Amino acid sequence: MERKRWECSALPNGWKREEVTRKSGLSAGKSDVYYFSPTGKKFRSKPQLARYLGNSMDLSSFDFRTGKMIMSKLNKNRQRLRHDPSQSKGKPDLNTSLPVRQTASIFKQPVTKVTNHPSNKVKTDTQKAVEQPRQLFWEKKLSGLNTYDIAEELVKTMDLPKGVQGVGPGYTDKTLLSALASALHTSSAPITGQLSSAVEKNPGVWLNTTQPLCKAFMVTDEDIRKQEDLVYSVRKRLEEALMADMLAHIEEVSTEARSLKEESSDEETQSV
Repeated sequence: MERKRWECSALPNGWKREEVTRKSGLSAGKSDVYYFSPTGKKFRSKPQLARYLGNSMDLSSFDFRTGKMIMSKLNKNRQRLRHDPSQSKGKPDLNTSLPVRQTASIFKQPVTKVTNHPSNKVKTDTQKAVEQPRQLFWEKKLSGLNTYDIAEELVKTMDLPKGVQGVGPGYTDKTLLSALASALHTSSAPITGQLSSAVEKNPGVWLNTTQPLCKAFMVTDEDIRKQEDLVYSVRKRLEEALMADMLAHIEEVSTEARSLKEESSDEETQSV
């Protein structure tokens, strides 16, 4: 393996970037990037680096592969902070809950506290709404969201089956995919789509808010077989990737052991 290490100017003083190029094995020609703190601690990924640095440095514009700041992202972050100063204060919002109605409930929910009673019981209105109203077409808030991998490269989206078609104003395949994933994640009920045909005429009136914005569909045996083949193929590729990574790691460890042994033998020869 060929190793190159130098100072990383994008990180604080004393941080070094190491690039290791593999010369043999299934992953020959590929390179791995590592970072070393001034104390010698090794970091293999951007999330590890971000957790270690904490709030002392903003890594949202840092490219882990090249060790440089992406100026386009940095300028966008600066413009966002300039227009919204509240974003620069406090901890980042890590809430992963789905977007919901932000306004207060318009239904009256009176509560009367009887202060002159010894036990101070609370009376509540039994007719108050048990469930909060759902916002129509909230799935449109998911439009424009993309998924990136650890190297900040765009992940290819899934292709929906032809039988799954969206309904409602301004829907897209990406929005529909996000709505289906959200429905599967937040509800244990089966996903059937909009069963009423009237929803296509007036979705604002006949929309079933418990189901995603898609027409009713049926999952056939052929769809299940295709999904099984796809899962098998993905697992096979994952197994091959893990095996290649394990072999490369074993080779790296053995190479380091041989180099240390050679260095120790050279020192013994020089001392003699």
